[in-house]
Amino acid sequence: METKQKTTLTQGSVARGMLLFALPIFISNLFQQLYNAADSLIVGNFLGGEALAAVGSSGSLIFLLTGFVNGVSLGAGVVVARYFGAKDWDRMRRTIHTTVALGLVAGVGLTVIGVILTPQILRWMGTPDDVLVNSIAYFRMYFIGSIAVVMYNVGASILQSVGDSKSPMRYLIAASLINIVLDLILVGWLRMGVAAAAFATIASQTVSAVLAFAKLTRSQEAWAVHWSEVKFDGPSLKAVIVQGLPSGIQNSVISIANVIVQSNINSFGAQAMAGCGAYSKVEGFAFLPVTCFAMALATFVSQNVGAGRPDRVKKGMKFGCLCSVLMAEVVGATIYAASPWLIGAFSREADVIAFGVRQAHTITLFYCLLAFSHCCAGILRGLGRPVVPMMVMLAVWCLLRITYITVTLHFIRDIGVVFWAYPLTWSISSVLFAWYILHSVILNRFAYKISLSLDFVLCIAHGNTHETIRCKIHVSFSVHLYSIFNNSFSC
Repeated sequence: METKQKTTLTQGSVARGMLLFALPIFISNLFQQLYNAADSLIVGNFLGGEALAAVGSSGSLIFLLTGFVNGVSLGAGVVVARYFGAKDWDRMRRTIHTTVALGLVAGVGLTVIGVILTPQILRWMGTPDDVLVNSIAYFRMYFIGSIAVVMYNVGASILQSVGDSKSPMRYLIAASLINIVLDLILVGWLRMGVAAAAFATIASQTVSAVLAFAKLTRSQEAWAVHWSEVKFDGPSLKAVIVQGLPSGIQNSVISIANVIVQSNINSFGAQAMAGCGAYSKVEGFAFLPVTCFAMALATFVSQNVGAGRPDRVKKGMKFGCLCSVLMAEVVGATIYAASPWLIGAFSREADVIAFGVRQAHTITLFYCLLAFSHCCAGILRGLGRPVVPMMVMLAVWCLLRITYITVTLHFIRDIGVVFWAYPLTWSISSVLFAWYILHSVILNRFAYKISLSLDFVLCIAHGNTHETIRCKIHVSFSVHLYSIFNNSFSC
């Protein structure tokens, strides 16, 4: 089955193709962040600081419970993109339907776990008593509808993996508008409390999930979803797990670290929670160029690996990395300067604003390091090496970050210690990624060539001409990728 080539990233100008693909992802993430921020803006202005603390501190816990599923979905998208680039429609179709089945199971499991464990997790996080009731109400309502969050991410991942980043953008714009209207009605007008804000988020996310799967089920393309074919295919599930499990573990581990960081922030009281929660919503906008280029790079690299285009892989790596770093730093400097007004939009309380501004002034000028780390992680996932970013972020963004905060706070009881954990760990991960790309590959290049040659010999031994040719192409391309690695990250 053929598919339209308008969605491919394996032809045409690299810069133009990546920008046209990344821009809708940017706009999608912008509107997703907008409706996340809408909850905090409306709750903070209509329900007060304690309600804002309950909503504002939600990000770390939500990501803890959803991050694993979303990471696996991201990995599945890389697999789909590779089959798309190679025009292997049968494997692509089976992988897509396996991913949908996995999303349905995970969504149901997440709902059960989230509703049952939310109170206990919030207590483990040291949530103050004056915030706890509102936090439980918000989280339980959110997780009742969490299957919609999971399925939207699955649908968006499939569409983006085949080069369609515009459709998820349109669905999120619609969801954002619905969320804001519902927030204004339920929270601002009817004063129904923080649970209503969570309901607005879930209702809008349900709309985006329905729209995404309406697109997938009605499509005549090779990547269409047919509910009768939604089941677990053994080889496809294995491929998704191999590629997606490291990303899922990475997200979960990082989110565990962020929950621990949030618990340390909680120990400084409700106003610190509110101020840092407000900053986190602002920060979400700053991360947009980072996440959009990281996602674009993973898809771009994976499609071109599948298509056997190492020249485009090299150009895309350089261009995406450079653009993300520069954009992140410009955004960071802007937030640094405007932080008093940005934080003040969420609360009029002076102490709340002070906490948020202090965090912004500590972190924002280091966004370039965050961008570089995420771009490297996206590139390595696209090249089929998801274990490397998982290990780096496990060691640095989790173990080292937690150790630093725990030890330093024991001697210096100041919230600034928590804030500095982020730029310090971003710096170290950037150095490790740069070292890996520039050095470790060089050390293993010749051994890898021998390994690939042995694989080629085994293909010949099978006596399958088609497989022999395919393996030969794979060997040549893979060796070429190593030379690309050695010269790609001058940016």
